[in-house]
Amino acid sequence: MLNANYSEDAEVPFVMEPKSAMADVSRQVNFGPESASRKTRDMADWVVSSGDNLNKPFAIVDKVNAKVYVFSVDGKLHGAAPVLLGLGKGDDVAPGIANMRMGLIPAAQRTTPAGRFVAIMGRNSHGKEILWVDYKNAISMHPVVTSNPKERRAERLDTPTPLDNRISYGCINVPVEFFKNVIHGKFSGTTGIVYVLPETKRVR
Repeated sequence: MLNANYSEDAEVPFVMEPKSAMADVSRQVNFGPESASRKTRDMADWVVSSGDNLNKPFAIVDKVNAKVYVFSVDGKLHGAAPVLLGLGKGDDVAPGIANMRMGLIPAAQRTTPAGRFVAIMGRNSHGKEILWVDYKNAISMHPVVTSNPKERRAERLDTPTPLDNRISYGCINVPVEFFKNVIHGKFSGTTGIVYVLPETKRVR
């Protein structure tokens, strides 16, 4: 899904694989009053037109703008919310990071990987419900963690800009009610597709 560098500007156009002859290129996703970057809108249109979501619910994570959009199988927007992302800038996972103690992971390696992921609901080691995004590398989407008050994670989600939304070890934190009402509602009982848009690479 990824190659070469691209500007981190959310409005810069990006390149995708040509649509197949069977794709309905006229279909466009209706975001309604929800704001979204052109890159996010183009990706949503491509997913629906190409059928890349394989008739499954899907989500698009815009890392540049720190926001997630969740869609039904037919591309209807089901909800959107701010997210917290990995502290480190980058689109790859450092080798062996899944086996490291969290506290020992260097800040630069605390990245949220970009790509196309088959996601499934599950539970973490504490029995809490999460959406596994990249199980091999222990990357999930889950309700915001507030166990460390100094990190001010809940407050970061409430600020109007994405400038302070980089704090996690790589996982995608979402508001608690959004996880319960939107993520659980769409992904429970089925697999889905999560597209994490890159910030240092080009979507292909």
